[in-house]
Amino acid sequence: MTVLSEDAHGVYVIAATPFDSAFAVDERSIATMVDFYLAKGADGLTILGMMGEAPKLTPVESLGVVKSVLACASGRPVIVGVSAPGFAAIAELSRDSMALGAAGVMVAPPSSLRTDDQIVEYYQQVADLLGPKIPIVLQDFPLSTGVAISVSAIDRIVRTIPSLVMIKHEDWPGLGKLSTLRQQEDAGRRRVSVLCGNSGLFLPEEMQRGADGAMTGFAYPEMMIDVVRLSRLGEHERARDVFDAYLPLIRYEQQPGVGLAVRKYILAKRGVIAGATQRKPGATLPPKAVAEVEALIARQARRLQELN
Repeated sequence: MTVLSEDAHGVYVIAATPFDSAFAVDERSIATMVDFYLAKGADGLTILGMMGEAPKLTPVESLGVVKSVLACASGRPVIVGVSAPGFAAIAELSRDSMALGAAGVMVAPPSSLRTDDQIVEYYQQVADLLGPKIPIVLQDFPLSTGVAISVSAIDRIVRTIPSLVMIKHEDWPGLGKLSTLRQQEDAGRRRVSVLCGNSGLFLPEEMQRGADGAMTGFAYPEMMIDVVRLSRLGEHERARDVFDAYLPLIRYEQQPGVGLAVRKYILAKRGVIAGATQRKPGATLPPKAVAEVEALIARQARRLQELN
């Protein structure tokens, strides 16, 4: 079993949760999806995240998804999103997932938190609840959670909670925040892994600011994998060239409310999952949007041809 550590780096793809036409979890598509991500070069997977429709699953279904993904993951680390309104649900899914072989768990702050003291206390309570052997990923995504986590709060959490090994950084704007976090480590604070989200929209800059990689779910994970690989080699201009080829689709997929519909449409088109079904409530793409996505896919193919 791979256990997540502060040294984690690369691309941990945020996996969608595929559903069949009857809105049941599509186990077969889970297998093809995991195989696809690993074949593209993903270093790990993150499941049951916000774009994984986790709130639409029952506890039994959530654990079933964990089992199915781990069965196909070929030993690659799998992080499980366990965010929930109450501690009982967090503890149960965390312990069951780790017992099955998960590498760690990701926790986002509840929307009720407002002050640094409240945020630090919340993560301390989570760490005390789970114990020292379960690695924790702090999800810093204020555009979704409504909780702004300051640099000083993160600093306190990292200093006082040894089981906190990774920050999923997707504050926006957040490049200055990322630089400050790294400067604090240069000044002597414990280093933790930082993987970035937001569909990779700022990935070239984030890598140059000191990110260890990406944790997000763009429909073309090969973009993130190539950008991270090239950036780690110091080939930043080449990394930008690769990124630029995909930028129109990244932008289109960032639309609030329909982004997951776009992602699932493309994944289905690529044969990664059987269909683009979302559980309700969930958006569907009208014909005009489908035509726009198809045009962007064709444009991207031409740009990649020119790049290569």
